[in-house]
Amino acid sequence: MRSHLARTTTTARTTQATTRMTALAALATASMIALTGCSSSSTPQSSNTTTPSIEITDTTVILDVRTEQEWNEGHLDGAELLDFTGGDFTQALPDLDPDADYVLYCRSGNRAGQAAALMDDAGFDSVINAGSVTEAATATGLDIVVP
Repeated sequence: MRSHLARTTTTARTTQATTRMTALAALATASMIALTGCSSSSTPQSSNTTTPSIEITDTTVILDVRTEQEWNEGHLDGAELLDFTGGDFTQALPDLDPDADYVLYCRSGNRAGQAAALMDDAGFDSVINAGSVTEAATATGLDIVVP
């Protein structure tokens, strides 16, 4: 009786260990998938190449949706300031051409993303959130200028 009980206990421990190892392997796999997914972004990333990833034409409208103070610290050459937080962007939205091509940026890409969503909702067809001013400069090939 005792040897049967010992075999049952050993089998139960082996099953528990296998279950724990399987759970740990599944957790490790899920973590790797999640981390890989985090590396993808809708905003342009800096790269080792100098080739711009966003084409700017003579008709492209570049909007800086940061505050005036942030603008004065440096902005993309040729950009227009429409402060998202201060309400300038929302006020100007009805007067913007919905058929034009737009590139938006801010400090981190958050406000530009919110502004782009409003433009999408309003029927604008060509709106790109270029992320931060630095990311936008890299993606467009435009210089950052200080007034």
